[in-house]
Amino acid sequence: MACKIKDILKDKNPHISFEIFPPKTDAGYESVLSAAEKIAALKPSYISVTYGAGGGTSKNTVKIASQIKELGVTSLAHLTCVSSTREEVHKVIDELKKQGIENVLALRGDKPKDTEFPLPGQYKYAYELVEDIKSQGDFCIGAACYPEGHVETEHKKDDIINLKNKVDCGVDFLTTQMFFDNNILYNFLYRIREKGIMVPVLPGIMPITNASQIRRSAELSGATFPQRFLAILDRFGDNPEAMKQAGIAYATDQIIDLIANGINHIHVYSMNKPEVAEAIMRNLSEIVTAS
Repeated sequence: MACKIKDILKDKNPHISFEIFPPKTDAGYESVLSAAEKIAALKPSYISVTYGAGGGTSKNTVKIASQIKELGVTSLAHLTCVSSTREEVHKVIDELKKQGIENVLALRGDKPKDTEFPLPGQYKYAYELVEDIKSQGDFCIGAACYPEGHVETEHKKDDIINLKNKVDCGVDFLTTQMFFDNNILYNFLYRIREKGIMVPVLPGIMPITNASQIRRSAELSGATFPQRFLAILDRFGDNPEAMKQAGIAYATDQIIDLIANGINHIHVYSMNKPEVAEAIMRNLSEIVTAS
């Protein structure tokens, strides 16, 4: 199935997309593919496949994205440029074209902590990657945005200026970093629309299904946790099955509120957990239209 996400986003019916990540070793490839097959069976609007910076898990991103496409579901391949030379990125872009993958999420990625950045021949900003992808073929290009501000940007207004620059370089849609209070998103949308950023924005929802995800999520995204969520963690954090059920319910509640407020396309950071994706789709069975 070949379909550009920017065309899917024109549909006014509610749709959900999901995300998986490639295995850290080749031994885990089959289990990841099995998870992708189970999530594909739920008929999401698309499935995105993450990309490990510096070649960690990146070699399988294109391969898995291609196999998702063969399952009849639109695929979105992440492409992270940090720690990669332009030559290395061009090889990945060539492979995407060979496999008929039309959708790319262009990301800079986290700066390496112990090395100089950027080295000669590397990208410094995501907008440079967007420009490069745009020049290499007819791709639908997505990018990331940060409702609570990028962790490296001191002032939110500067973050929005940077985002506008990135979008103007050829971004077709944006996906937000995770957030746990929908009012943060609504306020963010108001501020970016006011600055002329008019491309579709997909909220990124992370179902927190175990207590250990909390610290990691906060470190990666800078997300804040509302008191309502912290109460759930406090009550159920030591009971894995109860926390899983409560985390899925909380994410479902966020999604229902977003759809009720006219946001029709939502991305779920389900990662390699088909049971989480299935539970969310079951909770939304009369709300979401299968694509």
